[in-house]
Amino acid sequence: MKAELVENRIIVWGIPDARQLFGSGYYGKPVGIPKPKVDEIDAPLVLDMMEGLYLSRAGKITVYRSKKRVPDEELAEKCRSEYHNFEKKYAVYCDFRDKGYIVSPGIKFGCDFAVYERGPGIDHAPYLVQVYDGKDVISSTGVVRAGRLAMSVKKQFILAVPRAGRVDLLALDWWRA
Repeated sequence: MKAELVENRIIVWGIPDARQLFGSGYYGKPVGIPKPKVDEIDAPLVLDMMEGLYLSRAGKITVYRSKKRVPDEELAEKCRSEYHNFEKKYAVYCDFRDKGYIVSPGIKFGCDFAVYERGPGIDHAPYLVQVYDGKDVISSTGVVRAGRLAMSVKKQFILAVPRAGRVDLLALDWWRA
């Protein structure tokens, strides 16, 4: 499946390919369709860089720019310039995707990722994930802030710490008495 690198996004121009890719794991966002259903997709699919790298490394897409194939290492380098702490975030993204979860950017929740069990439009993302380095200091205020945010949107907050080929997860539950 062909995709084109345009600035800091990857676009799948072919409508059948866009429909297939979206339907195979809710990758990307169809242009101009806020809450897409697979059979309604009639527009190109826009992938963020992390998704595109993941799909390219998995052999699901081939990325081109100016009709020349873009190697995965070049995509990874572009990702490093786009995302703070990219390697750690990518490890967490891959860990969740490889386990069958649907991962989307969590910017509207103030975290790194929103993670779905089945997919957007089917269920709400039950998890908000923030990626930390093993050396990061997390203040008690930061933990409370994250927990209150997650609780207010009825989600579980997960701290993800990638290290040595694995990802450690710490899930925070908040209870009301």
